[in-house]
Formats: sequence, C-alpha cells, structure tokens
Amino acid sequence: MVRELAYAKLNLVLHVGARRVDGLHPVCSLVASIDLADEVIAEPKESGGDTVECEGVPGDNLAARALAEFRSRAGKELPPLAITIRKRVPVAAGLGGGSADAAATLRIANELAGGPLGPEELAHIAAGLGSDVPSQLDPRHALVQGTGERIEPVTLPSLAAVLIPDEDGLSTAAVYAELDRIDGARETLDPTPLHRLTALSRDELSKSLQNDLEPAALSLRPDLQERLDALIAAGAAGAAVSGSGPTCFGLFADRASAERAAERLPGALVTELR
Repeated sequence: MVRELAYAKLNLVLHVGARRVDGLHPVCSLVASIDLADEVIAEPKESGGDTVECEGVPGDNLAARALAEFRSRAGKELPPLAITIRKRVPVAAGLGGGSADAAATLRIANELAGGPLGPEELAHIAAGLGSDVPSQLDPRHALVQGTGERIEPVTLPSLAAVLIPDEDGLSTAAVYAELDRIDGARETLDPTPLHRLTALSRDELSKSLQNDLEPAALSLRPDLQERLDALIAAGAAGAAVSGSGPTCFGLFADRASAERAAERLPGALVTELR
C-alpha cells in the first residue's frame, strides 16, 4: 500500500490573460500550498482493472484520468490498482483539490511502476489534465505562469488562513466564461510584481491579495461578498475568493487568531501555509 497527501492551494494573487485561440487563458499566479489535504491510498490488485473511489465525487474524476494517462504511456510494469481518495478538501471549491488528487495519483503510479517517467514526462501528463495539476506534482509555494506549466518555487512568510467553503461549487468553465463576458482579462501578464510580493511582511502580503476571477465569481454568486466582508470583520488582514471560487479565505498572522475568527464564522475551516 502507498499513501500520499494531496495538498490544497490558495491563489494569493491570480492574474488572468485574454483567452487564446486554443480557448485557454494564460495566468500569472502566486500560489500558496496549505496543510489541508486529501489522502490518496493505492493498493495493488492481483487481477482486474484499475478502480478509483473518491467519496463525494461520483463517477469519473481527474485522478482516474491521471491513472489512465499514466498507464497508457508507462504502465507496463504497473499492476492493477485500487485507489481510494479520502476527501478533506471541499469539492469544486477553487482550492485545487481534484488537481492535487490527480498529481498524487501520478506520483503513486510512477513509484509503483519503478519510476519509468522523469519529472518532465510527468509534468507533460499533468499539463494535459488541467492547469492546476503540474504545480501539485511537487506541492509547494510557487509562482505559476503560462497555462500552469511554468512553475517557479518561492518562499512565503508563515500565515494562517480561515476558509469559508460552500456546498454549492462553482464551475471553473462558467467563471472563465463570465470573465470573458465582463471583459475582465488582462492584455499583458508581468511576473515582476508577484516576485516582489514574496519579500513582503506577513501583514503586507495579506493586504496584497488579488484575484482577476473574483469579479466574475461575484457576478455569478453575489452572496460571496458577504463572506469576504465577514472575514475582514473577524480580523483578517486581507480576504479574497480562491481561484474560481466559491471558497473565500482570509489571512491571519497566526493560527490562534485564525481560530478565534473561525468561531464567529459558521462552517469555517482553519489551515496554515505549509
């Protein structure tokens, strides 16, 4: 049996470029890895095909696609696998949980197959699965560019976060479509300002949160503004929608202050930057 943790992420800054001819949007994002994680467990089977069970996610999912892609490219020495995903990261929440599960599945498959694929080959598979998957192959704080394939590890100050997830997820495709409708994409993307943010203090960084998808998410879900306001009222130095939403988060100097704030916010979760 092999066990991997699939860590969620927060987009502290997410700049989004105009839609390309292939339908994808380039991004420039400062991504923080947090200690909230799913657990991905794989057990080799003596016979039969692969199975992927993910509680709360019926039917096919990104981890199953990841395993199928790996097997088609390098699965000669890989036995049939029974994969179980124990969900702790909310689904369709803008936290990258499904992408993290897929990346963890690729790591597990490569290990059990004897390591036939190197980092570049795994990254190629990951990029074909989704823009958040490549950065989760080696989950850490990073500056992410392109359509997720250009990853530069960075250092961030220690911070705690309060998350307010929502039972009703938001479709990433719908949020990007709304971004296009309201003409919210940038003409150019420049990583320089994001590099500068990594040198800021905890308080300065917390006050510099920015998400180009937030206006689109709020257009689709105006009620999210109340959660952002509630996070600030509870003491967050800064608050934003994470990724395509609907999860809202606020940053705090330490876990104790985050836990005190979470007591005032129904359904809130407390996590920390890793």
